[in-house]
Amino acid sequence: MKRRAFVTRSAVSAATVSALAACAETAGTGTDASSLPRVNWRMATSWPPSLDTIYGGAQTVCRRVNEMTNGRFTITPYAASELVPALQVMDAVEGGTVECGHTASYYYIGKNPTLGFATTMPFGLTAQQQNSWLYHGGGLEAMQKVYSDFNIINFPAGNTGTQMGGWFKRQVNSVADLNGMQLRVPGLGGTIMAEMGANVQVLPGSEVYLALERGAIDAAEWVGPYDDLKLGLHRAAQYYYYPGWWEPGATLDVLVNRRMWERLPEEYQQVFVAATVEANMTMLAQYDALNGEALQELIEGGTILSSFSEEIMRRGEEIALEIYEQTSQRNASFNEVYENWRAFREVVQGWHHLNKFSFAQYSRNQSS
Repeated sequence: MKRRAFVTRSAVSAATVSALAACAETAGTGTDASSLPRVNWRMATSWPPSLDTIYGGAQTVCRRVNEMTNGRFTITPYAASELVPALQVMDAVEGGTVECGHTASYYYIGKNPTLGFATTMPFGLTAQQQNSWLYHGGGLEAMQKVYSDFNIINFPAGNTGTQMGGWFKRQVNSVADLNGMQLRVPGLGGTIMAEMGANVQVLPGSEVYLALERGAIDAAEWVGPYDDLKLGLHRAAQYYYYPGWWEPGATLDVLVNRRMWERLPEEYQQVFVAATVEANMTMLAQYDALNGEALQELIEGGTILSSFSEEIMRRGEEIALEIYEQTSQRNASFNEVYENWRAFREVVQGWHHLNKFSFAQYSRNQSS
């Protein structure tokens, strides 16, 4: 579809930024605004409003669409369970219960494991690398093709950066220590942990603390220091593990019902895409700015930082690669996206190891 191709390219082109500015200016002055319809949408989300950064990604999209159209296109965000349960946002968008939703695509890998690539893959891409793949490596086009089977078009609208490995009530030094552990981990990370012997559950953010505090689970990961502090997870478990190797750069998506999308004027489509790009970049910057201070507060409060052992990391990566190869053999869409993603990862990681990571290591050594 020509319109879809145009929208995908518009997400990353400087020319579109200029066009969007012109569109916003036109709407703001009222010159041609009356020719555009008034549109009111609802956005279901997977987040409680107390998590102001991740829920803020949804709010950013809604606010900026409203501002850039001078109030003619409004979207109202709703917290998890206000319209639909946190883990049913995709179903609501697909069925047209709501026009759009803000969520994590890997919550829905049961529908198609390929959806995991839209969020993050274990031992995969960092946030910067993920954005490069989505916007300039064919990733967004590939994921929109997958989502088209569900009457949905998706747009990146937030990234948490590399996440932490989570909160554990007891230490885990080996793969054997994971055996029988009740653990909250979503996506393919959960599948890998299950292969290593853990009993995995997927819970929305609003339920994680109570499950951990009451002993229904032994360990849980959410995002990182800032959000974890807000949820109070440090009060339910003492050991804080890193890195979150199953979520090296987790993207959040806005999902839009495709029929609703195609009814929008092209000007509104452009505004919407610009708003999602802004949310995507803003959320990552916010997390980078907030996590350091939150981590220091956690440490001062008695949290014990622990790194996953090399044994656990190596076994996790072995299982991840096995899953990728096996899934590629039985799922054509997964194989198509995986081949593109793997080739891109090899090149971008080679570049970053040479330049970015070597500089980061030098800087760290100098300051320590």
